[in-house]
Amino acid sequence: MSATATAHVDIDRYKRSNPELFSRPLTQRLRDWLLWLAFAAAVLFTLWWIDANPMRIVNGLSKLGVLVRLMVPPWPGDGLWEYCYAMFETLAMAFLGTIIAAVLAVPFGFLGAKNIVPNWLFHFGLRRFYDAFRGIDGLVWALIFVSAVGLGPFAGVLAIAVGDVMVLGKLFAEAIENVDKKPVEGVQAAGGSSPHIVRLGVFPQVFPVMMSHVLYFFESNVRSATILGIVGAGGIGLQLSDRMRINNWHEAAFIILMILATVAIIDNICRRIRARIIEAGRA
Repeated sequence: MSATATAHVDIDRYKRSNPELFSRPLTQRLRDWLLWLAFAAAVLFTLWWIDANPMRIVNGLSKLGVLVRLMVPPWPGDGLWEYCYAMFETLAMAFLGTIIAAVLAVPFGFLGAKNIVPNWLFHFGLRRFYDAFRGIDGLVWALIFVSAVGLGPFAGVLAIAVGDVMVLGKLFAEAIENVDKKPVEGVQAAGGSSPHIVRLGVFPQVFPVMMSHVLYFFESNVRSATILGIVGAGGIGLQLSDRMRINNWHEAAFIILMILATVAIIDNICRRIRARIIEAGRA
């Protein structure tokens, strides 16, 4: 018997022994079709709801082209040093907000880890507390703190810190739950107390992961701090908002280029530091 005939025989045998692999039941196919139809209907409904007219896109692109022409060439005018100071203010907001959030997230992370606090009711309540805070965007926090403490970078620092602390706490808790049990058992066998177990058995394992998360959040917060400045939290975002409000598009373009260059530099530095930390943690 030829190889082709043998293959056909094998396929026929597999079809008889495993028919579900070759022919799905009609109910499953109907269910899949209904799900795809529901998905298509949801997409079409949302497009209709937001009035996604193709002509609006065409008109918007033409207006965007006019704005781009107004931005050329980018020029700082007389405010170069003012922009540099505002950029430094934005970096300070992102740095302080991230540091505060990271420090506060460490105890939340240990409290939220099942292997540290095994009480399921406490763990469930704390995780829902995390979810409640994570459901509020940083821009909303910025508006709240601008109203509470006034305009300026202090409101931005508070918005970044409060917006990130619960997210970092959840990430830290997940990292702590996945630690290797052997170092923990070694500290326990040596007679170590609970603080010793956390200090010597758990924390050295999760510290590189924590630092990696913190650096990533700092990168993200540099971009977020720019947006927060537009709502009154200070920094380069406030300068950009002012220039756009008075239609000074040359200086607005220069500020945008400053933001892009700064974010690119910060991302590159943080990526290198994060790679070194991860390599050191694996060593």
